[in-house]
Amino acid sequence: MNDSAPRVRRTRRTPALMAGVVAALLVGLAACGSSDDTADSGTSASGKAAEGAFPAKVTTKFGEVTVDKAPKRIVAIGWGDAETVLALGGQPVGASDWLAFGGEGVGPWAKGKYDKSPQLIGTLEPEYEKIAALRPDLILDVKSSGDQTRHDTLSKIAPTVGVPEGGDQYKVTWAKQTQMVSAAMGVPAKGEKLIADTEAKFADAVKAHPEFKGSTITLGARTSEGYGAYVSGTGRVDFVERLGFENNPAVEAKAGKGFSVPVSKENLDLLDADLTVMAPIGIPATDISDDPLYKAVPSVKAGHSLVFDDKDISTAFATDTVLSTSYALEKVVPLFAEKMK
Repeated sequence: MNDSAPRVRRTRRTPALMAGVVAALLVGLAACGSSDDTADSGTSASGKAAEGAFPAKVTTKFGEVTVDKAPKRIVAIGWGDAETVLALGGQPVGASDWLAFGGEGVGPWAKGKYDKSPQLIGTLEPEYEKIAALRPDLILDVKSSGDQTRHDTLSKIAPTVGVPEGGDQYKVTWAKQTQMVSAAMGVPAKGEKLIADTEAKFADAVKAHPEFKGSTITLGARTSEGYGAYVSGTGRVDFVERLGFENNPAVEAKAGKGFSVPVSKENLDLLDADLTVMAPIGIPATDISDDPLYKAVPSVKAGHSLVFDDKDISTAFATDTVLSTSYALEKVVPLFAEKMK
């Protein structure tokens, strides 16, 4: 189950061939002049964020990455990485639109933060040639698959901050993402402040809703292919655990390396918990709420279920960035509280 609607550019090139194309592009660009000579004064990705100490070092699954000086041309292709750069005062020149927002590739909570629209890059299969043509001095792929070949190819273009240890398959929280991106941009203090401010909002929600503490919750989705439920280590589950919920133990028992587990129609009772929360992906919300098998799940029969039918709320919950999390806290917590009565 995948909750993205990625802009995937399919290609027949092998990784080795792509690396060769990238190398050729870089040679050509170098012959045209250095990036310092052509750095556009209006498209600095760091802007106000350039006051940090460099070189900056970021620890990733692939080893320590060193950023020698304040990056001016950031390409942010990990899930939500571009929004995180924007939250920190930067301006990505390239970004990936994982949830098919369109336009500038960010959710409504980040609307208006770009001074200039970025070049949109493919998601699962990024266009390496397009990335190289942007002359990045930093590539962010923090919330990503953790694929070695992808990382190696990106690293041939520019210093690349990939997933942290244990962060494969998009298992990177908004807080860890913010920490790593702010470190790479040389503004760790800004990152820590954003994290602290957001954690304070969680603390306020926990204080206001003691009924969440210790209650079990299932976070699931339905696509055209069927039902699934999310496991610990993912942004959605981290969100509800911070509110005091416990992820459905029956779902956790089936967890593998992915961020979700499939749930067959014959076994929909696996979704049962003190609160069951579902999101439609590429289908109408009524395909869930009107499904007789879903309505037979005990928590659903008892009225303790929620199906997201507002796209902004659903995508805020899915995006899991420091910006979208604040939006989700404002919109989702009251819905949870209503269904827990």
